[in-house]
Amino acid sequence: MLAEQRHQLILRALRSGGTVSVTDLAEQLGASAATVRRDLLKLEEDGLLTRVHGGAVVEDRPAPFAEAAEAQVPEKDAIAARAAELIEDGQSVILDSGTTVHRLARALHGRHVTVITNNLGVYEELLPDESVELMLLGGMVVRESRMLDGFMAEDNLRQVHADWLFMGACGVRPGGQVMDTTVAEVPARRAMISAGDKVVLLADATKFPGTGMVKICDPGELDLVITTTSAHDATCTALEEAGVRVERVDADRRS
Repeated sequence: MLAEQRHQLILRALRSGGTVSVTDLAEQLGASAATVRRDLLKLEEDGLLTRVHGGAVVEDRPAPFAEAAEAQVPEKDAIAARAAELIEDGQSVILDSGTTVHRLARALHGRHVTVITNNLGVYEELLPDESVELMLLGGMVVRESRMLDGFMAEDNLRQVHADWLFMGACGVRPGGQVMDTTVAEVPARRAMISAGDKVVLLADATKFPGTGMVKICDPGELDLVITTTSAHDATCTALEEAGVRVERVDADRRS
């Protein structure tokens, strides 16, 4: 069995059982305990689990939107302020379901732009602002994430094109891969990438490496990453080596 297959099976076992011992994992995978320990070490280095005595544990459930929205607010506002500067009046932007993206919506009040979103927080934020043309993507309501998702959202995205996509993520791996914790959200995010001329990732330093078991995209699919000054240096270097522009902003910056 390939290492990547073992890693996915290990993560699946941890998510279904909480804490799993090395012995149990070795039995399930048909691998030696030494191989499992190496796998756990690699997954811990990537920020996907925490090793404990005799095994490992994973706590990978994303925080509900309201809880996540209250975290790292100065950092998110600094990132959002820089992102807003990139957008010219008359342009169209796709805003995904992330909480940093929601902060960007606040910075777009009074702007003559078109916003396409599946983020109910963005929709509610911009609905009273008649200067903003607003398109809400269809789909099933995911209440915890305050978003619309599913095949209807993907189908809607195939019908539109935008100057910018501003997206969030649950994690950025050391090699620059952008990750999500929720499998169901990934297809819509990939459809957004296809629909945007320029793809910008908004990610504060806590997202390096953050969490996530499912890859949204490789670094080469990004044009720009806006993060904070404390973001992981080696990961930022990996992004730049993949041709991605990385901008770091101070958390003291305000929109």
